Amino acid sequence: MAELQVRWHQSTAEVPPAAWERLLQPAQQDPLSPDPAELPFYRWCWLKELEASGSIVPREGWKPCHLGLWRGEELVALAPLYLKGHSYGEFVFDQSFAQLAGQLGLRYYPKLVGMSPVSPVQGYRFLIAAGEDAAELTAVMLELIDGFCRRNRILSCNFLYVDQAWRALAEAAGCATWINQQSQWSNPGHADFSDYLASFNANQRRNIKRERKAVAAAGLSVTPLEGEAIAPTLVGRMHDFYAQHCARWGPWGSKYLSESFFQALAHEPQLRRHLVLFSAHRGDPAEPLAMSLCVRGGDHLWGRYWGSDVEIDCLHFEVCYYAPIEWAIAHGIRHFDPGAGGSHKRRRGFVAQPRASLHRWSDPRFDAILRDWLPGANAQMAREIEAINAELPFTAAYDSPHASHLRTEPAA
Repeated sequence: MAELQVRWHQSTAEVPPAAWERLLQPAQQDPLSPDPAELPFYRWCWLKELEASGSIVPREGWKPCHLGLWRGEELVALAPLYLKGHSYGEFVFDQSFAQLAGQLGLRYYPKLVGMSPVSPVQGYRFLIAAGEDAAELTAVMLELIDGFCRRNRILSCNFLYVDQAWRALAEAAGCATWINQQSQWSNPGHADFSDYLASFNANQRRNIKRERKAVAAAGLSVTPLEGEAIAPTLVGRMHDFYAQHCARWGPWGSKYLSESFFQALAHEPQLRRHLVLFSAHRGDPAEPLAMSLCVRGGDHLWGRYWGSDVEIDCLHFEVCYYAPIEWAIAHGIRHFDPGAGGSHKRRRGFVAQPRASLHRWSDPRFDAILRDWLPGANAQMAREIEAINAELPFTAAYDSPHASHLRTEPAA
């Protein structure tokens, strides 16, 4: 490994886009995770535009700090990382860790975080060139990160929503695993929306039909618009809906993305091709009264943002869940992640899934306390996931795609 040079990059733009994109080929593929080459949230263009738009920058509490390993002019491995001055925009809630640090007289912030900013999307991993030893490079990079944290008196490094295949490599190199949960819809073979409805018990089928009829009775239709068919003005309108929805929550609105980022989504072909908008309208879909923004990559769909100018019963469910599911079935999408939070998602076929975050702590006392706590916390989360999924409103004969295929305990 001596021939490798270590560089810490203070912005995504410091890395040539072709070098970054070349690493988006997995050393090993997890069949349950998105293809890294089709995961837009870790592409160079996406992360660069988050910074260029002023959305993910130091003044907002996100300082890019990407670790690169180079062999001459060849980028061999990369860890997308950010120094964080807060815990917002992560959706893995570690405020209790910050409280513990305070009780021990330790400074919790800034911390080092590996994730796609403000995107609770499974798939984080170190990007490693094909033909390299992924296990060895993962261990080397974690040692370099440990050294960086010690030199800069950083207490914690956290990798969120990790790719399942890479998770095993990081656990073998000493990362501690914390399990949380997130909802996901998976298609077990539905041919159309009627098949999806048939998977529910009779009571929930009636509820879903009633909710969709409420939107239709209000005179609204929902039209999906994809990729290059989306007019830039419509993406700008989506920003207005997003900003308006966030403003309704006041100081808790969590408006992370600037208008400039939405403009980049509208005008950059590499980004716009991943977009799917669901326009609720009376008449022209280009004149929406409500809209949701989803992101597509391969056979995965992610729900991100929505907003509305009108208060119509069940409109949120139609624009954010039912219309995207109907579109997903028709387009061969196998998995739809509607975003963080919301117990109401479960009544509509979204199954609780375990999501792993990996952690390293530089203070021995802090590390020992949390590693002692994690096994019990993870076991409790496994029981909670099982209990949630046991209450889903499916028919008794329906084999719902529960989360049993994913590990909820750290690897041995």
